[in-house]
Amino acid sequence: MLKTATLGFPRIGANRELKKAVESYWKKTSSLADLQKTALEIRQENWQKQKTAGISFIPSNDFSFYDQVLDNISLFGAIPQRFIDSFKFKLGQNVDLDLYFAMARGAQRDGIDVTAMEMTKWFDTNYHYLVAEFTKNQQFKISSTKISDQFLEAKKLNIETRPVILGPISFLLLGKTVDGSNCLDLLDNLLQAYQELFAKLQEIGVKDLQIDEPFLVTDLSKEVIQAYLKSYPQLKKFAGSIKLHLATYFEDLAENAQLAFDLETDSVHIDLVRAQNQLDKALELVKENQALSLGVVDGRNIWINDFAKSQTIVDKAVKKLGKERVIVASSCQLLHVPVDLASEKILDNELKSWLAFATQKLDEIAIIAKASDSQSQEVEAQLEANKKANANRQTSKRIHDQNVKQRIAKIDDSLTNRKSEFKVRKKLQQNHIQLPILPTTTIGSFPQTKEVRKARADFKAKTISLQDYEQFIKEETARTVKFQEEIGIDVLVHGEFERNDMVEYFGEQLQGFCFTQNGWVQSYGSRCVKPPVIFGDVARPKQMTVEWAKYAQSLTKKIMKGMLTGPITILQWSFVRNDQERKDTAMQIAFAIRDEVCDLENAGIKIIQIDEAALREGLPIRKAKWQEYLNWAVKAFRVTASGVEDRTQIHTHMCYSEFNDIIEAIAKMDADVISIETSRSKMELLNAFVNFKYPNEIGPGVYDIHSPRVPAQIEMESLLKKALDVLEPEQIWVNPDCGLKTRDWPETKLALQSMVEATKSIRAQIN
Repeated sequence: MLKTATLGFPRIGANRELKKAVESYWKKTSSLADLQKTALEIRQENWQKQKTAGISFIPSNDFSFYDQVLDNISLFGAIPQRFIDSFKFKLGQNVDLDLYFAMARGAQRDGIDVTAMEMTKWFDTNYHYLVAEFTKNQQFKISSTKISDQFLEAKKLNIETRPVILGPISFLLLGKTVDGSNCLDLLDNLLQAYQELFAKLQEIGVKDLQIDEPFLVTDLSKEVIQAYLKSYPQLKKFAGSIKLHLATYFEDLAENAQLAFDLETDSVHIDLVRAQNQLDKALELVKENQALSLGVVDGRNIWINDFAKSQTIVDKAVKKLGKERVIVASSCQLLHVPVDLASEKILDNELKSWLAFATQKLDEIAIIAKASDSQSQEVEAQLEANKKANANRQTSKRIHDQNVKQRIAKIDDSLTNRKSEFKVRKKLQQNHIQLPILPTTTIGSFPQTKEVRKARADFKAKTISLQDYEQFIKEETARTVKFQEEIGIDVLVHGEFERNDMVEYFGEQLQGFCFTQNGWVQSYGSRCVKPPVIFGDVARPKQMTVEWAKYAQSLTKKIMKGMLTGPITILQWSFVRNDQERKDTAMQIAFAIRDEVCDLENAGIKIIQIDEAALREGLPIRKAKWQEYLNWAVKAFRVTASGVEDRTQIHTHMCYSEFNDIIEAIAKMDADVISIETSRSKMELLNAFVNFKYPNEIGPGVYDIHSPRVPAQIEMESLLKKALDVLEPEQIWVNPDCGLKTRDWPETKLALQSMVEATKSIRAQIN
């Protein structure tokens, strides 16, 4: 029978059990034993599901308390010096969870005050990982037993798993050096640790090992290619009897295909959802002693598979290689999709028939394998149902809106350009808005407390009325506006208490979207999001934010920002229809947001923020595709912003981005002000704007909101001074890194008070 594989399964639990357990542990309302018990139950359930579905290669070590890169950092003892000093860590000793979580979130307790490690996006996904911090001549040694422990846990259940680990080249390239050295110079030291690891895995009876090298689908330098060629013969030797299964995903191997197969691992996995055209080349290059793993089931989106199409791909590979050398698999790890469609009770049957979550994708993998293994009669009913569902989706009237399509077809320059250039707008805005030098603001959201979440849940459950719910939100908004006034913030926000999520809130009010009850996916750590599903043409039936913005502005004489999410961020953070080009969907969303921007201006809102946190995230992995994407992404943003008068100030916000890659595109967006995440990098990310001579205004974040740590005033002053070293005072805004939704009120109040006081101090020095 054809073998099957998944590259990883969601680790959050069917009902976000891991999130709840981790956050309870952080709050010290549960014990370490409680946390470990929940984690074990999730792992066991995941393994049993995959075994029941008939998956041949079931992964282990895909479970993580935070993220898989941090797991590798812990595994190899690559602990940054500040944590070594604070936690008295010695290389080779076990990294406990307190140290592990401190690296992820920072720590401020018992005389310890350390900042978290930098966080960034995992390739072109909305999943985040911690960036390793390497130093010259760094040593590595096995400092975690997690990979062995989880393999043995599954073994006790009589389940033979294929542990997953990051390959050495991708691990090094995902990190950064903090002293200007070359991370690849550490390869020899790191390979010694892999040798130690492989010896341990052989001892406990591991037969197969999945080694992820996602960088093989990127543009590689000669130096990186040589590093691959140098390391894999050694890894093969270290592995001994263990079979190595090389996994690539998210893009085409393209010119790196020869390299990938020349590494002579026992199998090579390719993503045939993102890059179906690479199959022929792979069939030419696969060695006689290698298997080919076919990623035909989409691990990043929730639409059902087209069994007939997948079967054609698999049949082609089987014809060339034989059944024993073909593996049917998911395109990538399934952590990017929700756990189980069975828990969805409100979706109508038609929509539900078009969807597949992680659990259903296990069945899809098994059905495709059986259908291509002369067992099609066994799955005949599933094949027929799949054929009908795909046909129904193509012809459904609920998907297409001719009015929307006609509006998109009529885009011209008048819809993509502000009336005047920035220099002209700036003078008009200064007279219209009148702010002090270094104006202070926040990014938008304020803490969504348990009381806010309870009120929303009660309203949805119809245990309180709309009137009572809106009165509660008004009271929260009023308190937040008053707090901002009291501490002296210059440009206020209303706190967004009526919003469940910065994308979901808008999707709920837009045509062409639907929503799940339990379609959660991990964004980072314990942070889970429930992406909307874009299934049809997008339009705005009615105003979405205007009444709340008007109410908030009525509470204060200060400037109140209108808060919106931009089209690319809504696109990136949704499950997007795959029956039309993404750029067309983005433009539909852009026109919907444009209508809202114009209505906010007409309601008297002088500053409007259109967040594009995910612009960099959407950048294709291959540089050859960058310009095409940036052209339509920037165009979509300009459509949203170009309908207002010059005196109305347009802000945008971006977080966790490599701005060097997109700085020219950011300038072309022509936002009057951009706020960015810079605190974890100590303002390093500002360099892209400085080197480019970015002409517009910038709000570099002065403190990290993804950590519970409260920075001192002097720390924020230091960051502001760094910004002033390279930017003109008239260019700079002062703000946190991101929205404050996930924080608690006590730490938020302390941090914002310090931010305002730091700004006052620096203003006095400037004057």
